[in-house]
Amino acid sequence: MKKNVWLLSFCQALMNSGNVLLVATSSLVGYNLAEDKALATLPLGLQFLGTMLTTIPASMFMKHVGRRAGFIIGTLLGLAGAAIAAWAILHSAFFYFCVGATLFGAFNGFGTYYRFAAADVATDDYRPTAISYVMAGGVIAAVVGPNLANWTSGLLASAQFAGSYLALAGIYAASLVVLLFLDIPRPGAHEAHDTGRPLREIAGQGKFVVAVLGAALGYGIMSLVMTATPLAMHAHAHPFHDTAFVIEWHVLGMFAPSFVTGHLIRRFGVLNIMLTGALLTALCVGVNLAGTDLTHFWGALFLLGVGWNFLFVGGTMLLTETYRIEEKAKAQALNDFLVFTMVTVSSLSAGALHYRLGWRAVNIGVLLPITLILGALLWLRSKQRARAAA
Repeated sequence: MKKNVWLLSFCQALMNSGNVLLVATSSLVGYNLAEDKALATLPLGLQFLGTMLTTIPASMFMKHVGRRAGFIIGTLLGLAGAAIAAWAILHSAFFYFCVGATLFGAFNGFGTYYRFAAADVATDDYRPTAISYVMAGGVIAAVVGPNLANWTSGLLASAQFAGSYLALAGIYAASLVVLLFLDIPRPGAHEAHDTGRPLREIAGQGKFVVAVLGAALGYGIMSLVMTATPLAMHAHAHPFHDTAFVIEWHVLGMFAPSFVTGHLIRRFGVLNIMLTGALLTALCVGVNLAGTDLTHFWGALFLLGVGWNFLFVGGTMLLTETYRIEEKAKAQALNDFLVFTMVTVSSLSAGALHYRLGWRAVNIGVLLPITLILGALLWLRSKQRARAAA
């Protein structure tokens, strides 16, 4: 069990290293290649769209053939995307860069199930820790992703960032090697063919709704602010190495807490940890509105990362309490489809919102979904307390 958890954690680390590189560079590459600069974040938005469209078929596919086969196929899609993106940058082809970005998203559509694969193989008492440890693999990404983007951005002098996408292909190749050692049994006949309760019944549970709201809105907020940050820093004359530094600390905030998030959930309860995450996200907005110095971007993005971690890990754990084993594929698929629908909308709108309305409007705009998350969590907590008192 623990061997699989650590292998999945390493796969998560490699996937997130690539994703961090994409976050640090994609909007800047889009800005360089697109004629309409409002489309700068379109490639990143298409990446999340690719993830959204892949989540359901990926989950259903793995329900029948197993996690390992699905993860390998997804990684091959990522390799193809890296090759196309590098070629597109070398030939100044914005359309083909968007195609490569969509394939990155398809890879992530499979890779987003690393955390659920860990939850599937873990015992009940180890499950929060297993989910946290897989997410903790992103700590490596915090160092590797932005620094790799910085070191390779000028590797090919004729085309900035083309070398970064060749390096990305190397990351995906390493993932393929790690997956060869993964040992998760294929689903049994009961799990593969029994459908369980109707999806409407599963999704109608209050706990399911709150889990999805916390994860989806939390991820959407994080994506919107994070995607707009490189553009905001560029607009305020911060050099790219400062942007890479801010993204590095943001990713550390996203994943370093995972070493303790599972323990915190067991001690204080999942809803209290998610509430803390929502409050930290609100604090991020306050810091962003206070100024545009490097320290403001750094502090805000770090808080945003920690807030996302508490909401996303907490939401994942809460979701695992709402379905039976034969229902997990469709329940997880619906959750991740809704999560990445929100992320797609956020990332697609980030460039246009920043370009047309400005950095301040981007931050003010996320206050409403933060309020919705807080309200949903407080409602569920009061409902559970009333049930316990009765």
